[in-house]
Amino acid sequence: MRSSEPAPVGGLVVRPAGAEDADALAALFLDARAAAYPAIPRPVHPPDDVHRWWRGRVEAPGCEVWLAEEDEGRPLGLLLLEADWLHSLYVAPDRTGEGIGSLLLDLAKTRRRRLGLWVFVTNAAAQRFYARHGFVEVRRTPGTGPEGNEEGEPDIELAWPDPASLAGLRARIDDLDDRLALLLAERAETTARVQRVKQVPGHAGRDLAREDEIVRRMAALAPGLGEERLRRIMHLVISESLDAADERPDRTGDP
Repeated sequence: MRSSEPAPVGGLVVRPAGAEDADALAALFLDARAAAYPAIPRPVHPPDDVHRWWRGRVEAPGCEVWLAEEDEGRPLGLLLLEADWLHSLYVAPDRTGEGIGSLLLDLAKTRRRRLGLWVFVTNAAAQRFYARHGFVEVRRTPGTGPEGNEEGEPDIELAWPDPASLAGLRARIDDLDDRLALLLAERAETTARVQRVKQVPGHAGRDLAREDEIVRRMAALAPGLGEERLRRIMHLVISESLDAADERPDRTGDP
């Protein structure tokens, strides 16, 4: 679901949370954590800090907070996504087992190509829930040290889809292609700037010795591709960058 409009599902409304929902989100989080003890350790922060933290999450860039509520507005579930991480998914303690968590998790999957999350080793129910939804174990940690959690309890990193599966590998390729597109755009923009300061711009001013140097340097970084393959790739990249620079509507000879 890419729309930010509220979506009614089975008597629920699932919608993006706003600043006005922060206290309700914090209360639901605290209630769910308290009910889940001892499978989930108690929060280490006092309630006032938790409320402040949720107010920050609903306004933080890169965070997505969703709320599932009944028609009359009672919050029943929350979902917090940070980049490709499922940071929080909680359901009101008296409404577990009704599919609300599955509904929010399905929403998360429509918002991201892949997801990672952490569960406590003691939280066997959550491990079974995520396994049913296609998550696989990546690694376990003692919960302490540089990558430890606040509670200092052993935990498990889960991922969806399985990073070793076809879907997981394709998701990885999609991420790499997105990064590649941004790098190519940056290179084309820089190439356009270079043309404005060169004495002989465009294809006529290509420096073949410099291009050979670029290929050799790249081959040293990526020996598996080999110089000849990289030469063909970079010839195309440079040619297309020069063509793009020549086609820019703001093209000018001024540096």
